Amino acid sequence: MFCYKQLLIPKLTLRNYNSQVSEVLAHVKTMSKVIKLGMPIYQQIN
Repeated sequence: MFCYKQLLIPKLTLRNYNSQVSEVLAHVKTMSKVIKLGMPIYQQIN
């Protein structure tokens, strides 16, 4: 959450509070996808 706040919070572009909440949720979803892309894929070996 700290990284998110440092990177994106000062850059909110919408003025309406509800719109800002939607914008933050979109940023979090995007950040989750980027983090997931960087994680290694583990496969069980029998």
